Amino acid sequence: MTAPANPPVIIGVDGGPSAADALALGRWAARTLGTPLVVAVVHPAPSAIGSGRVDAEWVADRHRAAEAVLDQARAALAGDPAEVTYRVVASSSAAHGLHDLAEELAAEAIVVGSGWAGPQRRLFAGSTAERLLAGSVCPVAVAPAGMETPPGTVGRIGVAYVDTPDGRAALTMAARMAERTGGPLRLYTVVSEADAPLPFLVGRDAEHAFLETARETYELSLRRAAESVGACDADWVILTGDVVEALAEVTEVDLLFCGSRGYGPARRVLLGGVSSRLVRRARRPVVVVPRSG
Repeated sequence: MTAPANPPVIIGVDGGPSAADALALGRWAARTLGTPLVVAVVHPAPSAIGSGRVDAEWVADRHRAAEAVLDQARAALAGDPAEVTYRVVASSSAAHGLHDLAEELAAEAIVVGSGWAGPQRRLFAGSTAERLLAGSVCPVAVAPAGMETPPGTVGRIGVAYVDTPDGRAALTMAARMAERTGGPLRLYTVVSEADAPLPFLVGRDAEHAFLETARETYELSLRRAAESVGACDADWVILTGDVVEALAEVTEVDLLFCGSRGYGPARRVLLGGVSSRLVRRARRPVVVVPRSG
């Protein structure tokens, strides 16, 4: 199959409980970006070494299970006016299959649920969402389980911002989405609490002074970044506390964009080391932007 004229949004589903959230997020993203939609199920490819007949029967059973999952997706999207294509992909892993499909179609984004791979129709073990975060050729959007507020309801796009190549890449993509929605953009940076554990051999007064300086530096960085996205209204917020906890509790956005790596004050990891934890705990959908450079 040749790539569509317009890069699609790919939704990965497997019949688990998070499929509805992924479908809702992917459908909204495709409508907002004006792109076609591809719904995909990945099932195990035939093993190179095996018992022949037994392996073939098992793979055929997995293929039938994948087709059943697509039937569920078709029912969920019935009546949707958007252009939707349904694909069954054979691969060694769900993440690998979605990566290959995204590369083949030059996809805008891959959308999955945070609990991708449900217990009743599990085609692969492990967390596909987390594995997708490593090496994806396009942004990966993860819908939180049991998403209470449908995407598009809030009317604001968020971005976890640090002044690094990855942070700027996330800002660019977040600003583009805000432009498409017509809503405002909000930038977030997280700094540590004053009573957070201190670095080894650093006194409390020195730590407080450092954090205050860091806050002033980040305020300037956020102000400049917000002013740089002139195509949409933008403001900024500095959150205090644990990075994952603070970002996970952000609820006033439809999407929260973040880079795949970055560092906060005192070289505390902001995104790279915690993005997998963030997508498991965030209350709103998170979009992890591929590493720049």
